[in-house]
Amino acid sequence: MTTTVERAALPVSAPAPAPTARRRRSDASVVILVVIVSIVLLLIVGYPLITLLGTAGSTEGLAVLGQVFTKPANLRIVGNTVLLGLCVGTIGTLVGFVFAYAQVRLRFRGKRLLNLLAMIPIVAPPFAVATAVITLFGRNGAITTGIFGWQADIYGLPGLVIVLTLSFYPVAYMNIKGMLESLDPSLDEAAAGLGAGKLRVFFTVTLPMLIPGLAGSFLLLFVEGIADLANPLVIGGDYTVLSSRAYLAVTGEYNTAAGAAYSFVILLPAVLVFLVQRYWVSRKNVVTVTGKPTGSSELITAPSIRIPILTLVGIVSALVVVVYATVLIGGFVKVPGVNNAFTLDHFRFVLAGLGSKAMVDTTTLALIAAPIAGILGMVIAWLVVRKLKRTAGLMDFVGMLGLAVPGTVLGIGYALAYMTPTTLFGIPLLPPLAGGAAAFAGSIAIVLVYIARSLPSGQRAGVSALQQIHPAIEEASTSLGANGATTFGKVTLPLIQAALVTGVTFAFARSMTTLSPIIFLTTPGTKIMTSQILAEVDSGRFGNAFAYCTVLIAIVLVVILLINILIRKVVFRGRTHQR
Repeated sequence: MTTTVERAALPVSAPAPAPTARRRRSDASVVILVVIVSIVLLLIVGYPLITLLGTAGSTEGLAVLGQVFTKPANLRIVGNTVLLGLCVGTIGTLVGFVFAYAQVRLRFRGKRLLNLLAMIPIVAPPFAVATAVITLFGRNGAITTGIFGWQADIYGLPGLVIVLTLSFYPVAYMNIKGMLESLDPSLDEAAAGLGAGKLRVFFTVTLPMLIPGLAGSFLLLFVEGIADLANPLVIGGDYTVLSSRAYLAVTGEYNTAAGAAYSFVILLPAVLVFLVQRYWVSRKNVVTVTGKPTGSSELITAPSIRIPILTLVGIVSALVVVVYATVLIGGFVKVPGVNNAFTLDHFRFVLAGLGSKAMVDTTTLALIAAPIAGILGMVIAWLVVRKLKRTAGLMDFVGMLGLAVPGTVLGIGYALAYMTPTTLFGIPLLPPLAGGAAAFAGSIAIVLVYIARSLPSGQRAGVSALQQIHPAIEEASTSLGANGATTFGKVTLPLIQAALVTGVTFAFARSMTTLSPIIFLTTPGTKIMTSQILAEVDSGRFGNAFAYCTVLIAIVLVVILLINILIRKVVFRGRTHQR
């Protein structure tokens, strides 16, 4: 009787979906997401790289590859590139370590200011430092010639090492700072309890545990050093590297096969270093016995340690301040370093005509790319951590290729892949997206590059955030009948708000300041600020370039602040409605 009543009552309310039906519905949504993400990754990373490799493997490309390691001139270029990467990797890692160690382990005032100074290069254009260094220390530099009367030649390897170190040491700083903060202080206390002094504790306990972070930072800076294009064009002089040689082959000699061949030579060590770094991190990610700090480290006050470290930090910080002060002030003087009379002409130039168009175009494209890159990074992270098993590593690797592949290589790959209509089995899929006069098509290519270059940061932030969230929270949503897409949008995404903010803000800053990939894709109808800055530097109009840099930095800072406020307000409002 009871059973009959229950069966009769069931139709009154909707029947709860069976576990098998829920699972199938959830699996279907995940499959759809995987297909969409795979197609996007193929478009933004896979197809350009495949096209570049195919061009490098053509008859003309193979001929150039054969000459790279046989002709003395090409061997010198390869040697120059490797030497530059080694110098930037070593010095940049050392500077980043010293800043991180001072920030985490030393007692002194002004730590917030030091952290701000260490992060400034992230929001600045890649060659703002190079232009300022030329103004200060060039042949007619304001400091070398104006103050000391020296006729210094900053062009070539010395200038490149200085500029690239100042531009990229924040990468090492953030990496090593995070590792120092995660070390268990009880290990240092145990060593000190056994009678070891501060220096011995540092060399026998702290430093060995930081080796994975130091090695990873060196590898990343090595790749940045060998792949950078903007600074060799500005301050490289006669010191030719592979990136500038590939650029010359494409834009000067109109030899795309040679450009692809030189890019392939850059790509090999870059991807190899990326794979080694990933393997190293996966093997060496545990740095403490307990896995979680049990207290805070005692800050060091010993003069024998504080004085040398803070002296080096002070010298580099002073150089950073002088360089970026030159960028800010240089836009307000007639001829920086020569005629320092006040003027607003440079800002009038930037805020009118092509300058205003470049500001609008660049900001618009970056605002389009940033949320796409941020959300795509979160989706990939969710699939990799929660849903995929056998193919998780492959999707994670392909998503990170935007970081592993040098910008010059990616830009040439886009130019080769999308300068003609994209077809599949003779069926046209996409119109030409690069190399033409169509502003809309060229803008699409630039947005795709922005997404590819910015995606890895959000992806890694998402993976880290999801690994700290228990899967039972999402399983509860699924058990209530929500499919995978609904669970991700309403449960997972609000929980990884901080990672989403990080991904979107970094994507916007990276998009606004990137040059190497998009220099091959700009069209007459689309003006990009970094490309315009390079044109002003090439023409010797440093005042206009500094004004552009100042406006660009201001736009980046303001928009990042607004993005943070908007995302936090939207997520908070969503949580309030859910309650």
